[in-house]
Amino acid sequence: MPQTEAELEQKLIARLTGLGYESVTLRNAEDFKANLKTQLEKHNHIELSDTEFKSILNHLDKGNVFDRAKRLRDKMELRRDDGTTFYLEFLNTEHWCQNQYQVTNQITQQGKYKNRYDVTLLINGLPLIQIELKRRGLELKEAFNQINRYQRHSYSADNGLFQYVQIFVISNGVNTRYYANNRKQEFKQTFYWADQENNLITQLEDFADSFLEKCHVSKMICKYIVLHESDKVLMVLRPYQYYAVEAIIERVKDTDKNGYIWHTTGSGKTLTSFKAAQILTQLPKVHKVLFVVDRADLDYQTSREFNYFSPDCVDTTDNTRQLVTQMAGDSSLIVTTIQKLNRAIKSQRHETAMEGLKDKRIVFIFDECHRSQFGETHKNIVRFFTKAQMFGFTGTPIFADNAASNQHGKRTTRDLFQECLHKYVITNAIADENVLKFSVEYWGKLKRKDGTLITEPKLDREFFENPDRISLIVDWIIANHNRKTHGRKFSAMLCVSNVDTLITYYETFKNKQKQGLHDLRVITIFTPSDNEEDEDANGLIGEPDFNISTDTSSRSHSRDKLNEFIADYNQMYQTQHSAKDSQAFYAYYKDISKRMKDRDRENFQDAERADILLVVNMFLTGFDVKKLNTLYVDKNLKYHGLIQAYSRTNRILGELKSQGNIVCFRNLKENTDQAVALFSDPNANEQIFIEPYEYYIEEFNQGVQELRAIATIPNDVNKLINEDDQVKFVKAFRNLIRLQNVSKSFTEFSFSDLNLDEQTFEDYKSKYLDIYDKTRSKPDDDKESLVEEVDFELELIQRDEINVSYILKLLANLQRDRKTNITSEEYQSQKASILELIGKEAQLRSKRDLLEKFIEERLPTLEPEEKVETVFQNFWTQERIEAIEQLCIEENLNVEAVNQMIADYKFSGKEPLRETVLSACNEKPKLLDRKKIFARVVSKLLDIINKFDDALGELGEEE
Repeated sequence: MPQTEAELEQKLIARLTGLGYESVTLRNAEDFKANLKTQLEKHNHIELSDTEFKSILNHLDKGNVFDRAKRLRDKMELRRDDGTTFYLEFLNTEHWCQNQYQVTNQITQQGKYKNRYDVTLLINGLPLIQIELKRRGLELKEAFNQINRYQRHSYSADNGLFQYVQIFVISNGVNTRYYANNRKQEFKQTFYWADQENNLITQLEDFADSFLEKCHVSKMICKYIVLHESDKVLMVLRPYQYYAVEAIIERVKDTDKNGYIWHTTGSGKTLTSFKAAQILTQLPKVHKVLFVVDRADLDYQTSREFNYFSPDCVDTTDNTRQLVTQMAGDSSLIVTTIQKLNRAIKSQRHETAMEGLKDKRIVFIFDECHRSQFGETHKNIVRFFTKAQMFGFTGTPIFADNAASNQHGKRTTRDLFQECLHKYVITNAIADENVLKFSVEYWGKLKRKDGTLITEPKLDREFFENPDRISLIVDWIIANHNRKTHGRKFSAMLCVSNVDTLITYYETFKNKQKQGLHDLRVITIFTPSDNEEDEDANGLIGEPDFNISTDTSSRSHSRDKLNEFIADYNQMYQTQHSAKDSQAFYAYYKDISKRMKDRDRENFQDAERADILLVVNMFLTGFDVKKLNTLYVDKNLKYHGLIQAYSRTNRILGELKSQGNIVCFRNLKENTDQAVALFSDPNANEQIFIEPYEYYIEEFNQGVQELRAIATIPNDVNKLINEDDQVKFVKAFRNLIRLQNVSKSFTEFSFSDLNLDEQTFEDYKSKYLDIYDKTRSKPDDDKESLVEEVDFELELIQRDEINVSYILKLLANLQRDRKTNITSEEYQSQKASILELIGKEAQLRSKRDLLEKFIEERLPTLEPEEKVETVFQNFWTQERIEAIEQLCIEENLNVEAVNQMIADYKFSGKEPLRETVLSACNEKPKLLDRKKIFARVVSKLLDIINKFDDALGELGEEE
């Protein structure tokens, strides 16, 4: 007999009590609160009256998860019954082992639904770790989805104490993951724990021993959860990040030696170094911590994060005096650029101010310490600060094999920083699913218009810069860009060898756009130069240079072109950038950085999107954008330059982004293999690159057999009454859409290679979405559904181009045909096809009843002079008004207030506040009803917005 969930639960509780947790039985909210009172009394060595405890509950029941995480770490100024003040502590963060630990299970809470939670770990009576279990063999994602459901339905009940959870743990016994309490993340943002050598600890029993041990889990909560101020979410460090920070702290505490951290690109080095800097400032023997970045990396996001932690610690100006003032002042953490630091210690004018720091214990943390210019600065720092201790972070260390020679000789990362304190290479990150694999295509597939292949000659600059060759490459990108970026849901970068080539590329794209051959948004940035011989073949990606020369040398041509391209950018995005001087140029650079990064944010507007960022060297290192999935390469990359550039594409983001796409228009196969061997393992190719096209086709066709065994034809899905059978079908078809998602990114993809024709695939998809709709629309009093726990991964099957606007064009064409010569049967057939299409598109399904109503009731009555789009807009507006009026009747709300809440949400993307919703009520709700009314109204508001405002497309009149 396989182990049941209950057995798994009991074994875990036994394990935890063996680790020193006190086992308690808490069946309901009253038990829970009584226990909280007892534990707070015990922790604070105090007796609380009922009145005092009530004020504590009121204090705790405020704000969202982020607000509560802050409150947990603060003390409460408790006004006692006798008039005295007591500072009540909820969590001892300084001595994290000195807290009270309990374990309980099957706590029941009644929110929108009645839910029972598997295993809860209490610290000082508050539920800080929640563990959800599934029996062996079930998908871990089901536990993740269950927690999401609890968050929606019941965590806000009973004073919202479960919103104090800091860490979630999900396990099916064999696999166990943890993650911070952050509703904005997906399953892929959950992590395995590991040992110091990156060996995963997946079994629940082993995980309990290593991660849930009282002192360790407290340390994770007190020291290694980051309160991300700008996004207002919690983040928890992954195991390799934890070990790196611990190694740096130990080295500073016990030695005066330097060290470096080798964590592969994309693994979150900036978060690790941020946390290290934060903890080091708290050590009494450390005078200051300087976090040093290249100016190119000190973008708006880094600045904002560090300034939230330590106000005014970041100064992004070129004014070195500001840095010197900070150095001499009380700031314990300073974020500065490598360029400004070098000026501060070399300039005679700052000598007096800096003199007092020479013999102080200052810790330097260098982000991306592989930067080639670091050699000279390193010497200056060592010479000036006699007690400096330096730590470097890099994803691609400099070894003897990839070191460039300069006036200092060949210098490696080890020469500068001594010992590697922790290592986490790209193969570790891929195995842990912390970064994606790469799909690399080489340019041999590039064809002339007559169909003949172009073969690459020896490396010949004249050949590579030939405008005809570049025109062919641009044609290839235009033809394949949508395929690579999933219909432009992601952006791409195109890196080229030098400025002249970049200009040719940009103007080729621009000319083809004028000819109506594409509507891609291509933006670019480069430093005007004399265009010397291409130096990138040495493997180093050149440093971004923001100094704009105003001389009249041979740079004037490229400077004129830069100004012209910036003017295009200004016209596209209604900005006012220029390259009149270095400061203006840097502002343009930061705007591009922000534009690309902001695409990751929830409220990003598609009108601000850029499709292709065209560069020589800029943005090829240290630039993290989740919504970037493709890199086009026409540049000689080697060693760490190659890995750095490729790694722009492999940040994890949901199911749709299945790999980072690299398209090489030069033969970089040998260089790629060398780079992989140097930075991971000579035999690591299979772990780093996705399988060939044929592999996914074979897997897909095998999946078709498994699907047919469950439902031979699409209509057989209707016969799957049992929920277990429905789950089998959902998982089998989900496997096919995952495989199709990867396969379609290959240039050679064709449906004819699959053992399932496109129409049948679409029919199965329709049945798949029917099951999704049924599970999401069940009444509130329904029992829990097995199917509801399954992740349908709808992002894999949405096609944004099939929106309401698209449907209206089809209807307009149908009306036009009806006036001419099609028969009644043909008209009905075309109308049925349109209705079927509405049913298949995930984002139109919420609108299906209204669209069908328009087609069945209003379309047949159109007068010859009436335009479909105009009539539809009137129909849609009226239906929307009626839906809002109906909501106001059902909930007794003020119509104007509801319209204002909808308008505010459409502008900001933020749900209305509780006070805003309650003030819209015509009658003030009872205190006990307010939470339910708030949740219900917000849900209905979002339904209206989803139904009437999302996925409309451009609703304009017919031409």
